Amino acid sequence: MSAPPKTVIHASEDEADAIRTAVRTVDVATLGPDRERAEMRHVPGLAALLSDPRVSGPIYDLPRPIDEAAVTRWVAENQAQALAGEALLIVTLDPNGEVAGYSRITVWPDRSSAELAGAMRADLQGQGRGSSGMAHAFGWIFETLGVRLMCLTAALDNVRSQKGIDAAGFRRMGEREAVRPDGATRRSVYWEMTRDEWRRRHRL
Repeated sequence: MSAPPKTVIHASEDEADAIRTAVRTVDVATLGPDRERAEMRHVPGLAALLSDPRVSGPIYDLPRPIDEAAVTRWVAENQAQALAGEALLIVTLDPNGEVAGYSRITVWPDRSSAELAGAMRADLQGQGRGSSGMAHAFGWIFETLGVRLMCLTAALDNVRSQKGIDAAGFRRMGEREAVRPDGATRRSVYWEMTRDEWRRRHRL
């Protein structure tokens, strides 16, 4: 389960409400033309994507065992959290309309903070799309959803993700214990970045 950032920001009521409204109403196509909010019609594609251990293995917060029933519940939970302004589950579609990846953005409006997780289909990994896609998503989360802080985690052996996060300019802040939905734990590398740091890095 996602945990709030180690750094605590206290958002005003107005700021938190604005973030919730952004999460509820944002057009995720502004993140990319191949992006859609996850709906029940995406369940078979998501289940097929996440059933591949090359995709789901490093990700701690997915429902397990991964099957259509579990993915159905997961999508429903994320839809409810989206209505509360606290999460976005987004699918990436390939040119054939098949689910080729997903992003899950956890949002803590009262702390003006967010966390991003996600993965691409195995045949699309290692092509440089992941790092460029992550960087674009970070900027979108800061500027479109309006949060002031982002945190990220990656498994200790997930070198590819670690390199991408480091390259994006996030600050390593030690490790944290990530808790899976089944209660099992996984030690993870932990990063943070503020919106001001992101803007300075990208001269916004």
